[in-house]
Amino acid sequence: MIPNRPNAFHGIYAATLCPLHPDGRIDEPTLARHLEATAFVPGMAGLLINGHAGENFTLSREEKLRVTQIAAEVCGHHAILVCGINAEDSHEAQRHTDDAKAAGADAALLFPPFSWALSQDAQMAITHHKVANANAQMPLMLYQAGVNAGTMAYKPEVLAALAQLPHVVGVKEGSWEAAAYEANLRLVKQVAPHVAMMASGDEHLFTCFAVGSEGSLVSLAAVMPELVIELDAAVREKNLDKARALNDRIYPLAKAIYGTAPGGWATARLKTCLKLLGRIPNDTMRLPIGPLPAAEVARLERALADAGATA
Repeated sequence: MIPNRPNAFHGIYAATLCPLHPDGRIDEPTLARHLEATAFVPGMAGLLINGHAGENFTLSREEKLRVTQIAAEVCGHHAILVCGINAEDSHEAQRHTDDAKAAGADAALLFPPFSWALSQDAQMAITHHKVANANAQMPLMLYQAGVNAGTMAYKPEVLAALAQLPHVVGVKEGSWEAAAYEANLRLVKQVAPHVAMMASGDEHLFTCFAVGSEGSLVSLAAVMPELVIELDAAVREKNLDKARALNDRIYPLAKAIYGTAPGGWATARLKTCLKLLGRIPNDTMRLPIGPLPAAEVARLERALADAGATA
C-alpha cells in the first residue's frame, strides 16, 4: 500500500527471499511468514519481492504471480510492495508487469535483461520500459546494475533518459562502487529531482547513505533489518559515531555474502543465513546451485555472530 504522504516511496525496503521445499517447490507457509515478519519490522517502508534475491530468474511466470499474491495477502495493507520484473522480451515483461498489478503490487522494478550484457542502447532501454508498463501504468523503479556488469549498467545518458520517463519514482542504485553512485545521484537529481535515489550496494551502504540517499532496496534488510534501518536513521540524524559502529557490524556480513567469490552464491548465502537464524527450515536453491560447502556455512555463521545476529 502506497502511503498518503510526501515522498511516499522513500525508505528502506527489504529484498526478500523465496523459501523452497527440498524438492524445489515454493514453501508457501514459510514464504508468508518471512514476508510478514520482515514487512512489520518497525521502520520498514516496504518489500522488494521477486528480485534477484527472490530468485526471479528461476521462477516461472505463475510462481512469480503466486509470490506477489502471498505478499499482498499478508502485508500488502501495511507495506509498499515493489515487484521485480525480469524478462528478455519486452512483451513478456509487459505480461509480468500486468500480473504484478493484478496480484496487488504497488510498483514495478524492471531489471535490465541479461542479453543487454552484449549490447544495449538508449532506445532499447526506453522501449523496454515503455512496453513493459504500457498497460499497468504502475510506478516504476529503475535498476542501475554494477559497474562490472558491462552494458547491463546504464550509461549516464541512458540513465538520464530513463529517469525522465513517466511513472519513474526511484532508482535501485546497485553500481557497487561509491564514486559511480555519487555520479549517478548527481545526474538524476539534475534531470529528474523528484526521482528517489536509493543506495542498494550492500557492501557500501554507510558510504552511500553519507553521500545522500532516499532509501534502499537491499537484501541485507531481509537478514538484519533492524541494523539497516538503524544505520539509515543514524546517518540522517548525523550521528556518525553510531553509524560507524553499526557499519562495523554490517560490513563483514555483507562482505561474506556479496564480496566473496564465487559471487553466484550470494542468494544461497542469504538463505543459509536465514536458516542459521531459525527463520526458514531449509536453504534449498534450484539447480544448478546446490548446498553450500560446510566451510562456507561455518564462515557465514561466524559473520552472523560478529554482527550480533542470533537465532
